[in-house]
Amino acid sequence: MSRSTRYIIVALVLIIESIVGISAQDYRFAHLNFQSILNDYPAKKDAEAQLYEETQKLKDQLLVMNAELERRYADYIQKRDDLPDLVRNTIEKDLQDTEARITSYREMAMRSITEKEQKLLQPIIDKIMEAIDKVREEHDFTYIFDTSTKVILSYSPLSYDAEPMVRAKLGME
Repeated sequence: MSRSTRYIIVALVLIIESIVGISAQDYRFAHLNFQSILNDYPAKKDAEAQLYEETQKLKDQLLVMNAELERRYADYIQKRDDLPDLVRNTIEKDLQDTEARITSYREMAMRSITEKEQKLLQPIIDKIMEAIDKVREEHDFTYIFDTSTKVILSYSPLSYDAEPMVRAKLGME
């Protein structure tokens, strides 16, 4: 056997060993229900309480604004037949402007609530993700899947349930 043939055989053996080694890696999969952890996390209840309080304040202000508009509209309806055209047109324009301001307020309030929710929940989500990453590293999992997303159609009993480990890491035992 020539020297170049031996090199080719050795190279092929090394390539085959590396391919077999790569495909024979020990993949470890785990799963958890992220939504369940988030819903049970104690700080989420505090965040929800703050969000509810903020929502109520904005809702109360909206109710006051709507009540004032309804009162002014009812007053206008009673007097409109006796009003000169210019006054009637001015009042109608004012009522339309007020209704537009209320609509704008409602949209801004909804945006404000969404932003507040994000601001309150993001640190909680980050903390849970940090715990998931630590569990993945400590237990050498290749992947941890979230079963709450309904994207995973099936998972094997060979997949580890990482949820108890993450809950323990978060102090939620």
